[in-house]
Parts: sequence; C-alpha cells; structure tokens
Amino acid sequence: MIGFKTMIEKKLGYEFKNKDLLRTALTHSSYANEMSVESYERLEFLGDAVLGCVVARFLYDRFPKASEGKLSKMKSAIVSRVNFARFARELGIDKELILGRGEELTGGRERESNLAAGFEALIGAVYLDGGYRKAFQVISRFLKRCLDDKELFTDYKTKLQELVQKRFRSVPKYRVVLEEGPPHNKCFYVEVRVGKRVLGRGSGRNKKEAEQSAAKEGLEKLELPGSSKAFMYTRKRKAQSGL
Repeated sequence: MIGFKTMIEKKLGYEFKNKDLLRTALTHSSYANEMSVESYERLEFLGDAVLGCVVARFLYDRFPKASEGKLSKMKSAIVSRVNFARFARELGIDKELILGRGEELTGGRERESNLAAGFEALIGAVYLDGGYRKAFQVISRFLKRCLDDKELFTDYKTKLQELVQKRFRSVPKYRVVLEEGPPHNKCFYVEVRVGKRVLGRGSGRNKKEAEQSAAKEGLEKLELPGSSKAFMYTRKRKAQSGL
C-alpha cells in the first residue's frame, strides 16, 4: 500500500529528501501542543513568503505587457485562502493533516484556514528541502491551472456595484464584522449591505479578499429569479415603517 507521504509527494511532483520536513508540514499546532513536537506554523510563514515571490515572478514573466495594477489584482486573486485550501484538497492534505483530538472533533480537517496553512507549510518544506528552483517548479504547475480558471479573476465588487447602482440607485457598503487569528494568519469576516439589508457575507486572509467573497455571494443572491422585487418590497416596507 502506498503511504500518505508517498501519495502526497506523487501528486505534488516532488520527493522529499528529508521526510521529517513533510511530517512537520502536516502537523497542526493542536497535535504539536499535545505531543510536544514542532507544528507547521514556521513552515507556513516561510511558505507564504515563497508563494508570494513565485507568483509575482510567474505573472511578471507570463504577462509582459500587464500593468502593475493588473498584475497586483491577479496576484491577489491567486494568493487567497480559498485557492490554497482548494490546492490542499487536490493534494489530499485534508485527509492527512495531523490534528489534536479537540481539533479533529470540531471539524478541523475541513477548516479552510487549516487547509490553506497546510498548503503554505508544504511549499515552505519544498523550499527548504529542494531550494527555490524546485519550489518554483511545483508552484508553477498550480499557477498554470489557475490561469485557465476565468472566474478566478472576476472582480465581484465592481460587478456588484454596477448591478446595485442600476437596479436600486444605491451603492453597496462593506463592513468588517470580525477579525481572528494570529498576525501572520489573520482571517477577516465581512458583510456587504445595501441600506440596512445584508446582501452577502464572506471571509478572507485580508479585507480585499473578504470583500470579494462577500460581493460574490451578494451577486449570486441578486441574480436569483425574483430577488430584485423582493428586495425592493423589503426596502419599501422599511421606509414606510420609518426604519
């Protein structure tokens, strides 16, 4: 039977010389605290920096005529918690994370923040084990697939604003309702409103990412059949009641 390490390495396209690095990259702090071993947090920190550098260089080379603003938007779309969590599932990290008992029982294996962190830690481990060139090769394979995903680069905030202005003659407002996590791994929760009605909610590693996520949900709601009439009816009732 192929062990989980070999399977992850096969999907990753890289074989570790130091297998301990791979195990550390999969070790959540909850297990590390229980067993007094190292967690993936330091590797996550390193992997985050490596990913940022590689993505920037990849886009710089691939799109020689793109402006700084365009490249920044593309980088922001790729370097997201949602994206990294998706990569983690593709690699099978969700099945092989080493979790403490409490984290396991509370759904930690499916938690997006854990999956994204595990992916970043894995990239950090590849960088330490094989160097920048190997890390670039591994990351580039994921990036090439990203570029085929047209939805990834959709500006949901702009689309939502245009739709709200057209239908309701108003503009959506965004508000951070919660921030959690350590400084290097923050999670922001945002809601978008038109008037007093919440159109959508979203989360992300930074405010921009969370706002895009909330805008996407808002667009999906407004594009449902009859949603505009229901929204206008709600606004009218509230106006009549003085709310």
